[in-house]
Amino acid sequence: MNKTIMVQGTTSDAGKSTLVAALCRIYADKGLKVAPFKPQNMALNSAVTPDGGEIGRAQAVQAIAARVPLSVHFNPVLLKPESDRKAQVIIHGKMLNRMDAVLYHDYKKVAMQAVLESHQLLTSNYDRVVVEGAGSPAEINLRANDIANMGFAEEADCPVIIIADIDKGGVFAHLVGTLELLSESEQQRVVGFVINRFRGDIKLLESGLTWLEQKTGKPVLGVLPYIHGLHIAAEDAVVQDQQKENTKLKVIVPVTPRMSNHNDFDALRIHPEIDLEFVYSSEVAQVDLPPADLIILAGSKNTRQDLAFLKQQGWDKQIHRHLRYQGKVFGICGGYQMLGEFIADPSGMEGQPGESEGLGLLPITTELTGDKTLVNQQAILELAGERVSVAGYEIHVGKSQLTATIQQILHFSDKIDGAISDDQQVAGCYLHGVFDQNNAISLLAKWCNVSLQAQQDLSEIQEQAIEKLAQSCQQHLDLEKLEQALVNWRA
Repeated sequence: MNKTIMVQGTTSDAGKSTLVAALCRIYADKGLKVAPFKPQNMALNSAVTPDGGEIGRAQAVQAIAARVPLSVHFNPVLLKPESDRKAQVIIHGKMLNRMDAVLYHDYKKVAMQAVLESHQLLTSNYDRVVVEGAGSPAEINLRANDIANMGFAEEADCPVIIIADIDKGGVFAHLVGTLELLSESEQQRVVGFVINRFRGDIKLLESGLTWLEQKTGKPVLGVLPYIHGLHIAAEDAVVQDQQKENTKLKVIVPVTPRMSNHNDFDALRIHPEIDLEFVYSSEVAQVDLPPADLIILAGSKNTRQDLAFLKQQGWDKQIHRHLRYQGKVFGICGGYQMLGEFIADPSGMEGQPGESEGLGLLPITTELTGDKTLVNQQAILELAGERVSVAGYEIHVGKSQLTATIQQILHFSDKIDGAISDDQQVAGCYLHGVFDQNNAISLLAKWCNVSLQAQQDLSEIQEQAIEKLAQSCQQHLDLEKLEQALVNWRA
């Protein structure tokens, strides 16, 4: 029996990541040892594996769904864009190089070997491998040397499901058009379609499903309903919730072009007593940062460029104004570096060599180096005169030094890190995920002179979301037909 099934989408955000997560949980519940797999991922949200490697955030969530430890082989090729034309290339969890798009296009022949090596290892050690494609397999300009979609499927000789999002509209055109743009051999390996995010009475869709199956000769394996209130880590899209009522803490996050690991804000975003808003710039007019209790500066894949962007928007002056009105500011990773006196990049790690003046809110200086820190951490967070245990991870190339004696806020077993200003208004650290735990959220709110009552655990909420996804797929997917397709593949 074929061990590998691949999920490809008609578009980005069609539901590939969530379908893979659901299938991983379903197979795990059946007693199978299952591994998620994404040959190539392009994302600024990443996770750290136990052995100090780096993979896409979606594969980390899928590993949780599969109930297996994280592995670099779940995502052997990770691309982290640093500009519109250049990205950091990470192979088997470690940064290999920085390449522009043209150079990487040629390098994909080599990258394919890393992909196939990881896939072979997984098929040797797992009962089932559920693969996620990237974007769409019908991107004509990307088909040469493809390692993310049908190029991988052809090399691995695995069957493919194609999923489409009906909520976007044009679902039948998406599915038929995608299939038509595939080669004959690629079309043959498509074993069925899945329609995602359907709202309403399924009877109104049945005539279209019949037409689709007659037109393509491919079965519709299921129609998945739109699930409201589903909180699961997004691969790369920034999720902006509707404003809540009766909240106690207002948090804003200025969005910069290379903002990374925005999943740092998931726990804050979904907390019932916190109103978290991502603030975007506009090409038409200057966008002011709205009044808030707390401004958080996020991580960045290009810190100096994002710092320059922040200043271009006039947000640096508005941050200083916010502080004059007794607001709080917290920086995470790249945002922490921005709060300092300057950021030096003598070797051009993130672009042109040089030095950028920081916001001058913390007495730290940062130098970007070639050594990348990748580590999962546990620590004690100290804020507002109290201490709580936290867990998270570090992903950064910079090293920061204090230029004055100042209180530090993170106590590790072997070091003290982070910093807080003497007036207790500005703080920052390198630890991603520092506010994922409820006790840390409560402490952050207390630092902002707010008391929260609601209790929530992000990992528990994510587990509930995975279970809800799996139950929905069990109810609305023809899993027997899918299993039969795996049994009959190349039989």
